Amino acid sequence: MTADKTDDLAAALFSEIFMADQLARNRLSKVLPKGMELSHFSVLNHLARVSDERTPAQLAKSFHVTRGAMTNTLTRLEWAGHVHIRPDWDDARRKFVSISPAGRAARDAALQAIAPVLTSVVRALGSDRVRAVLPVLREIRLQMEGD
Repeated sequence: MTADKTDDLAAALFSEIFMADQLARNRLSKVLPKGMELSHFSVLNHLARVSDERTPAQLAKSFHVTRGAMTNTLTRLEWAGHVHIRPDWDDARRKFVSISPAGRAARDAALQAIAPVLTSVVRALGSDRVRAVLPVLREIRLQMEGD
């Protein structure tokens, strides 16, 4: 394949990925419970899945955002009672974040709200096609993380 054809293919691929990302974020944001943002759900979902405390720096790295952006999200989640933030007893400069029972309930409610949107897409495409594309999308993510 020539360089021009490869460039066109790359542009088409990432154009579709960016558009799908934008549309998915827009649709999911509309069905999330009142007051919850996609970033809030993402952090709550992550904390619920890892079932362990994380530092704000670890969370920022996991989500590929700045520490400031993560601090903003965590401040809002703490204010809502969805996370507990405690100091590190060995290093007062560091903090640990964990999901609260209210945060787990909020995450579960959000998951219930977005599930119909997500499953409708999978049903429309077909499970086999979704399973087939997942390794490719995962590899794209890993390639992008490596840069």
